[in-house]
Amino acid sequence: MQAFDLYAILPELVLLVAACLLLVASVYVPERQPATPGVEQDIFHTPRGVGFVYFFSIILLAYMVIAFLGRMGDVSQVAMNGLFQSDPFSNLLKACSCGAVLVSLIYSKQYLKDHNMFRPDFIVLSLLALLGQLVLISGSNLLTLYLGLELMALPTYALVAMRRTSEKSVEAAIKYFILGALASGFLLYGMSMLYGVTGSLDLIEIFKTVADPRINHLVMAFGLVFIVAGLAFKLGVVPFHMWVPDVYQGAPTAVTLMIAAAPKLAAFALLFRLLVNTLLPLLGDWQPMLVLLAVLSLILGNVTAIAQTNIKRMLAYSAIAQMGFVLLGMLSVFDDHAFSASMFYVITYVMTTLGSFGLLMMLSRKGYDCETIEGLKGLNKKHPWYAFIGLVLMFSLAGIPPTVGFAAKLGVLEALVDAEHTFLAIIAVITSLIGAFYYLRIVKVMYFDEPDHELTITGSTFARGLLGLNAILVLVIGIFPSGLMTICLDAMRRTLLGA
Repeated sequence: MQAFDLYAILPELVLLVAACLLLVASVYVPERQPATPGVEQDIFHTPRGVGFVYFFSIILLAYMVIAFLGRMGDVSQVAMNGLFQSDPFSNLLKACSCGAVLVSLIYSKQYLKDHNMFRPDFIVLSLLALLGQLVLISGSNLLTLYLGLELMALPTYALVAMRRTSEKSVEAAIKYFILGALASGFLLYGMSMLYGVTGSLDLIEIFKTVADPRINHLVMAFGLVFIVAGLAFKLGVVPFHMWVPDVYQGAPTAVTLMIAAAPKLAAFALLFRLLVNTLLPLLGDWQPMLVLLAVLSLILGNVTAIAQTNIKRMLAYSAIAQMGFVLLGMLSVFDDHAFSASMFYVITYVMTTLGSFGLLMMLSRKGYDCETIEGLKGLNKKHPWYAFIGLVLMFSLAGIPPTVGFAAKLGVLEALVDAEHTFLAIIAVITSLIGAFYYLRIVKVMYFDEPDHELTITGSTFARGLLGLNAILVLVIGIFPSGLMTICLDAMRRTLLGA
């Protein structure tokens, strides 16, 4: 092991050691017991122990964000005998993933307390899922990619089932686990076929072998089908979307945010590593599959979302449609602008998703979950600032200027037109117009309907301020998108060129 190997995996090592130590320490933090009137509660039954785990995790995640942003200027290098890759692409996505989990924990704190879920196991499982995402993003070997994928998936299964007394949560966890295992099997089978044909697990070696015209193309194409199916499940696109609405609705909102935000960045990295970095010579085989997946996702996601009354379920179908846009950006494979447009899209989508679910948790309280569209009625009359935050976030998801969602969609559409996929760009525009209906319906409910129930804003002052900053960033980056776009383009170019 060389010095660079340790440098490359240092943040992941720190996260792994910290998560293991917190897991052991959590054994000595008993679950919070209900207070007995007239009896002073024992210190070990207060949330102070859990508070230490939470505070330590926040500091750790802040360090991770700074560490990965500090590596943005590093050159692309392969470490750990070709198992791990450190490049600007991975460092940017890992910084965003750590930031997404950090913001998710800050938004979730009061919600977890109100629903008796503010326990060390929630925090530790979130950190372990993040570790899987980081390994997945930097994987340069099929084994590393699969290890990261499973390390990301297994803790999320446990998180969904965390509310053991809820039938919906248990049902969602079972569905998620079974379908996730099936998708992992597809992906692993496709990877095994790649290994059988190429004789290597290294992505660079596979790329070189696949480019050889003497290779058995039929077997490669057959394995590619299984790989694309596994990738489609992780992204949650049609027809592998069945788990998304049920899991989004059944899981507690704090867990839904953990599934809806950061894992999307890791799934995009997996898509890029396998299809672009490894299987680019098979472009003629996987490009039509991506076209079909993208179009079906845009149509079914936007049309089905119209009929939803549960806002979490509506956001689930919205996520399906949004991932269809990400796939469209991957079609212009010889244009780094298209890749960076997809990267910009997925990063800004995660930013908007954080704010959307954060607002739902702020509107939830002990004994009540804000999960229906009717739950937002009259929000502007009671809390106009939070109604404005909701308006900005819905406008961004719909792609309405001057929000960042408009700039993200415009970047993908420009890439499609430049690549002469004009028909796909037209489909994307039409489906986006359909999608605008259900986003604007939420704005209408917040601003024009009369409130018929109590609207209480929960959460700490810091969490509320962060939610406001989240919405402001959605506006500011939408007005001045060139900064983040330049960062994404530079990271993509330097990674593709190996600089």
